[in-house]
Amino acid sequence: MNAVPFDILKLARDLEAAGLAPPVAAGSASALADALISADLATKSDLAAMGTRLEARIGSSETNFDLKITSLQSRLEAKIELLRRDMTIKLGGMIFVAVGVLLAAMRLMPHP
Repeated sequence: MNAVPFDILKLARDLEAAGLAPPVAAGSASALADALISADLATKSDLAAMGTRLEARIGSSETNFDLKITSLQSRLEAKIELLRRDMTIKLGGMIFVAVGVLLAAMRLMPHP
């Protein structure tokens, strides 16, 4: 982070012109300059660099998210296929038993 360019003398003169006593104006300008110089202020280039880093992290997160969704989709499709197979087997078994019960009932019925 870079310090902001600051004209202490101009500020002191502006404060004197506004009616402050010269020692007060000089002290105020000096205190403000010290605060700005010691502060960690972000510049446009700092913000641009941060934006670039954030875009890279977001892109990486999107890639990871897409991979996880693809993995979940394939696992879900596999489970659905297993359920479909199980339902087909159960339905076939029920039809087989129903046909067997009907044939047995037909054999036991008296013929006219």
